[in-house]
Amino acid sequence: MSEGAAKKEEKPRKFQAIRGTRDLLPPETALWNRVEQTAHEVFGTFGFGEIRPPIFESTDLFARAVGGETDIVSKEMYSFVDNAVPRVSSLGNAITDWPDPTRDDNEFSAYKNTISAFIEAYQRAIAEDELHPSSANKSILQDIRDRFDALGGCSLQNAQSKQLAVQLVRAIYLAVRIAELGDYLSLRPEATASVCRAYIEHNMQQLPQPVKLYYLGPMFRRERPQKGRYRQFYQIGAEVLGGSDAPAIDAEVIEMVMTFFERLELQGVQLDINSIGCRDCRPKYVELLRAELMKVKDKLGPDSQRRIETNPLRVLDSKLESEQGIIATLPHIADHLCEDCAKHYAEVKHQLQLRGVMYRENWRLVRGLDYYMRTTFEITAQGLGSQNAVCGGGRYDGLVELLGGPPTKGIGFAIGEDRLILSLQESGKASAPQGRDIYIAWMGEKAHATAVRAAKDLRKAGFSVELPPVEQKFGKALGQADKLGARFALILGDNEVASGEWTLKTLADGSQRKLTEPQLLDFLGGQKAGSPQVGP
Repeated sequence: MSEGAAKKEEKPRKFQAIRGTRDLLPPETALWNRVEQTAHEVFGTFGFGEIRPPIFESTDLFARAVGGETDIVSKEMYSFVDNAVPRVSSLGNAITDWPDPTRDDNEFSAYKNTISAFIEAYQRAIAEDELHPSSANKSILQDIRDRFDALGGCSLQNAQSKQLAVQLVRAIYLAVRIAELGDYLSLRPEATASVCRAYIEHNMQQLPQPVKLYYLGPMFRRERPQKGRYRQFYQIGAEVLGGSDAPAIDAEVIEMVMTFFERLELQGVQLDINSIGCRDCRPKYVELLRAELMKVKDKLGPDSQRRIETNPLRVLDSKLESEQGIIATLPHIADHLCEDCAKHYAEVKHQLQLRGVMYRENWRLVRGLDYYMRTTFEITAQGLGSQNAVCGGGRYDGLVELLGGPPTKGIGFAIGEDRLILSLQESGKASAPQGRDIYIAWMGEKAHATAVRAAKDLRKAGFSVELPPVEQKFGKALGQADKLGARFALILGDNEVASGEWTLKTLADGSQRKLTEPQLLDFLGGQKAGSPQVGP
């Protein structure tokens, strides 16, 4: 076979969704829309407003909020350097890629000109707020400038001077390599940090407190894909920031998310709650837990053994069957709360009872980061196997302060929307595939103009309408209407246009009726409202 023939037969690459991502398609997206619309409605009745933070933020924001040592930050985040100033980056690359600037006088001169241009571009980028004027950047720039000045006094004709030039070139190379030529950014792995950053940035502490916000949208983590878990996944969440840490706030947040699940008819919902204490009593419990774990260290697996030193609370999360009996004997944090935390926890439970919210106490329900405190909760649902958590939340009174804001009370939750959708589908509570209200079967040029006007009026009245772009035979039109799940077929031919009486066919039972245009809208409006069928 000739080379030309081989090229002719070569097929273009077949692109597919990236591993861990997927396309959401109709009719499934109708269920997603229903879930999200229900969130808008329910959260609005509790006085929450929607916030839409950016999809990417400074990497350091998540390192502080989520924890730099966590798997999320250290292994799972999608991070990149935003080279916001191409001219600085290209000059920096030229400097670090230069093979040997001290090879001859021409190379040396060109190299020094490049260094001078880099310093000027770097200074201008900082002055124009294109690069962050951090103390690290300033010191690096000063270091490069000092070494460049020293380089100006070097000559390649003198062995000692050339040796100094080589040393200075190496130092400049290293300085340029570590210079921040852009911001370190990450796709958000969660949204609480972004909401807290927005609260600080927009001085929302000046608003009436507390500020109640909710969000919906995609998050990103590079973890192993499995059932209900994706690398681009979706969360619905809410945060209450500012004001007091009154137990009634905690209870109302939990009531809101339980109301949301009830409205969706989510099956097998179980609410677990716990208190993890405060900065006073929690460290004492952690040390007690560590001491008890040390006594049984040899009976634990390697992960739990490592966590005894790094974060003993994480041992309570262990799912290893061999460790469950040991964990059951460990001290419960609820038995070691200080007086204020014990009162707070008791009142949260009382407030839940007032609201008719059923719960189960789960002493193993903890959060590992220091700013979490007091109330923590988790909600599970059926149809998700062993990884059945669909929502997690808790109080985080120290987070805003950790991110540079004023001391601020905070509590919130995040719902895994992918897992919520999966549970609804597997429990049979997902909506049936969304069809069309009306399929317009038109025949003849005169009927086409009438069909276009009818479609416009019906859509304006809120009906979903399918208007075929070309004329179809009657049988084919009804077949297409059936495939699309239409409830009615509006039949328009020359006779219907001439008489002003249109034929409406109910596809479920095959019955037909003749209706004038005003009668058609009245009849369909009654069907939409659920009123009984009446003839013309």
